[in-house]
Amino acid sequence: MISNLLIGLREGLEAALVVSILITYLVRTNRLKSIKFVWVGVFSAIVVSIALGALLTFTTVSLHVNPHAEEIFAGSMSVLAVGLVTWMIVWMRNAGKKMNAELEGKLETAAVGGALAVSLMAFASVAREGIETTFFFFTAVQAAGSTVGPVVGFTLGILASSAIGFLLYRRAIKINMRRFFSVTSYFLILVAAGVLSYGVSDLAEAGVVPVSLGTAFDLSATISEDSWFGALAKGIFNFNAQTSWLSAITWILYVAFAVWLYNRKPPKSSTTKVAVTLKHKDVDALAK
Repeated sequence: MISNLLIGLREGLEAALVVSILITYLVRTNRLKSIKFVWVGVFSAIVVSIALGALLTFTTVSLHVNPHAEEIFAGSMSVLAVGLVTWMIVWMRNAGKKMNAELEGKLETAAVGGALAVSLMAFASVAREGIETTFFFFTAVQAAGSTVGPVVGFTLGILASSAIGFLLYRRAIKINMRRFFSVTSYFLILVAAGVLSYGVSDLAEAGVVPVSLGTAFDLSATISEDSWFGALAKGIFNFNAQTSWLSAITWILYVAFAVWLYNRKPPKSSTTKVAVTLKHKDVDALAK
């Protein structure tokens, strides 16, 4: 419940910020009539995300008759979800500063194209967040092995993010968004590591990953998964008292790679390099 609450809060707040930026720009440019078309795109994206979640759930249920097929599907979806989340975390770090300007520029172009263009632009902006969230939530539920707790937590997270997004739009509260996204990014990396280790284990059981490295450690005599600590670690980090070497190595390697990728400075563009070079030449010319 806790991990899915924070997933819903983080991902929901990203979408809420997108919607807030779009509506604020339309209000500022006196295009109030276009706001309803933004909401058409937003709700269409939500419907598509829910439909995708229903499709994933239906596919999982239909594969119960074939355990290997179910494991392959669940494992593949876990790997895909972790890939999407990792990309989004890094993208948000790089694009966060210029997201406002980019969205406003796209919306300005769409507004010229008419109502349909505005709706499509809003749909594309929110659907990206929604589809990523759907995959990640689906695989997190599969890894947790339960439904009620994750659904309740995720719903509370979405409701909280919606309320925070509204208060931010009304300028009723202030949040250091850079710090918020930085802290939650590290948390999502840890959750994603658990989801990935679960997915790789499923693929190994199905024979897709032909690796069997044995048991890394067995803490079942010390830590019970039924205890509050064991349940918390299981729900957040996909902790298992009996952990294989494959799961442990996958978890460690992913965390190390994702943290390095998140903290890596983005490469400077060729335009920036040319500008810096010209600047140095101008300084040398003045010095002469």
